[in-house]
Amino acid sequence: MKVVALVPIKLNSQRLPHKNILDLGGKPLCYYMTKNLLEIKEIDETYVYCSDEKIKDYMPTKIKFLKRDTYFDGDLVKGQEIYESFINKVNADIYVLAHVTAPFIKKETIQNALNNVLTGEYDSALSVKKIKTFTWYQGKTLNYNLEDIPRTQDIEPIYYETSAFFIFKKEVFTQMGKRRIGNKPFFQEVDDIEAIDIDYPEDFKFAQTIANSLNSKDEEIKIWKKN
Repeated sequence: MKVVALVPIKLNSQRLPHKNILDLGGKPLCYYMTKNLLEIKEIDETYVYCSDEKIKDYMPTKIKFLKRDTYFDGDLVKGQEIYESFINKVNADIYVLAHVTAPFIKKETIQNALNNVLTGEYDSALSVKKIKTFTWYQGKTLNYNLEDIPRTQDIEPIYYETSAFFIFKKEVFTQMGKRRIGNKPFFQEVDDIEAIDIDYPEDFKFAQTIANSLNSKDEEIKIWKKN
């Protein structure tokens, strides 16, 4: 069974200019996710799908570059169009769609989600954050009854997509209306740090704080080991 990772990237980000190549903790933002994908042995090929070859300068050397039309850099282009274009060019049984805006996702997290799809029990997988608190939508409660308020520890949790990655069998996309989540998805829970997704300048500033904190802890460990 062939597994291919797709990393769609554009350099002309609107909300945060040059977002995908900004320096985060001494590496370009796009470096972290692509490095993780390359280290997962179950993934046969990892592609960055971009209209500009300059992106190769910011990537690990083993990443495959596939040039896409500049049309896909448009702000109104939907992700489905990009995925369909790639799938038409690169055949696989399973696709790992990963976004570099989630730099703190662990390799083991992606691998566990992929392994669950490879078992055949699930047709897809996605990264999610579990929330166990009182939630509302359009003026109505989502997960509790106002007349019978449960204890916080007993409340029904909800999950939101972090968009770090989506893993799906080819037929999920080609036979289910170009979906990236099938009828039987595996929910890969991520922690608060892994759930960080960078879209706006304030997201990046927060990510910088986290990266600096993680680097400081690594340095403390190195100093401790030397002593």
